[in-house]
Amino acid sequence: MVSKSQISLIKSLQQKKFRREQRLFVAEGFKSVEEFITSGYQVHTVYYTPAVAAKLHKLSKKTNIEEISAVELNKMSSLTTPQEVLAVIHLPDWPEITRAELLNRFTLVLDGVQDPGNLGTIIRTADWFGIKNIICSEDTVDAYNPKVVQATMGSLARVNLHYANLAQLIPQLNLPIFGAMLNGENIYSTDFGNEGLIAMGNEGNGLRPDIQALITKSVTIPRAGQAESLNVAIATALFCSEISRKTFK
Repeated sequence: MVSKSQISLIKSLQQKKFRREQRLFVAEGFKSVEEFITSGYQVHTVYYTPAVAAKLHKLSKKTNIEEISAVELNKMSSLTTPQEVLAVIHLPDWPEITRAELLNRFTLVLDGVQDPGNLGTIIRTADWFGIKNIICSEDTVDAYNPKVVQATMGSLARVNLHYANLAQLIPQLNLPIFGAMLNGENIYSTDFGNEGLIAMGNEGNGLRPDIQALITKSVTIPRAGQAESLNVAIATALFCSEISRKTFK
């Protein structure tokens, strides 16, 4: 039986403050938990109901696992409909990103992205297109927010997230910076070369002026209809797709 203190701890991890204090976060659902178990992340404990016992035991020989009831899982879960398995995972200590890690590849830079669903989708998109690093402004939503973790569908286990003061970090990296802007070069005629930073802005305000000032080339997804703007996760996917298309030519 799970103690009340364990349940209280796990519920507290829905808040950023307690995730930072405890250096722990939560992943739910068999697919996501499976990805973290088989990744470089350190899994603290996996709680599961009998419904997934057979599948889980094949994966978790080196992981602390604890069978619980559906009622207990429901008390821990942040989901309306819990998914039979929940893992408590140690937060990684990412080293400061360096220029050497970003050479000959593309890296996403997110300036003030606030919606957990958007960040989760962007992480999943990055994983699909083989982008290994995402650099976030300090006010971008926490990647270990339960809604972000859920939206990544396990991709968070394979993409490195770095939080930094973008205005200070970007000049130090000395790489081309392609900024998603409303008035820039057509994305379909842009030469992205073989490396660079792809800067995407806040859902409502776009890139901040101090980040705009650092951009090497402004790039626009041309509009054919009447919508005022594109969702940042959709726009990021289009940038990733276009860069990938030109890479695989």
